[in-house]
Amino acid sequence: MQETSKQKIFIEENVKTILTSLRSLETKYQRPLNSVKLLAVSKTKPIEDILVAHMAGQKHFGENYVQEAIEKIALHHSGLNWHFIGPIQKNKTRLIAENFQWVHSVDRLVIAKRLNDQRPNSLPALQICIQVNVDNETSKAGVTLDEVEDLANELAGLENISLRGLMAIPHASSDINEQRHSFAKLRKKLEHLNQGGFELDTLSMGMSNDLEAAIAEGATIVRVGTAIFGKRDTKT
Repeated sequence: MQETSKQKIFIEENVKTILTSLRSLETKYQRPLNSVKLLAVSKTKPIEDILVAHMAGQKHFGENYVQEAIEKIALHHSGLNWHFIGPIQKNKTRLIAENFQWVHSVDRLVIAKRLNDQRPNSLPALQICIQVNVDNETSKAGVTLDEVEDLANELAGLENISLRGLMAIPHASSDINEQRHSFAKLRKKLEHLNQGGFELDTLSMGMSNDLEAAIAEGATIVRVGTAIFGKRDTKT
């Protein structure tokens, strides 16, 4: 019981600390108040921890593993917004389409079509971001910057999904100027798309180690996990 109470206080304090930090960085970089949304990465964490974070004011949760997420969503769906942020397998698209509000990791037309076709008509359009391999790393998924516009145009006619913006995980760097350079490439691509007639409003970029650089370059959603919930359990 004592350990449970300690974990509850730990999560509550972390959520409040990070939200305060986001508001401070918005001011520092002249961003509108509350323009940056915190996405709590809750993969491998139990629903009990998620509900503690929710009670502390957190509403958006990101999951990487479909089956694990579905079990959590089944336990408590009301009031929470679920974002799928992991690689998408074709045989998992129906579960994603039926249970999530957001998908950040779309990088193929075939996946987008499956999500569109499998999204129940009773639900609002599925909010999606195109995943961009902004630094052309062979180890990471995502379309190249040059491929973004073609995929965006192909998604425009799909009625059950709504393209909201772009997502990227740049190469790891401890230099804030290098971090900002990578994030700036994604921001400029979104601006280019909007100049061409799109109305995108989402840049999903930035995690604990590059949060400030992401916000400086226009991030609207930042993803934070360990700094909220503590060290992740190993996924087997």
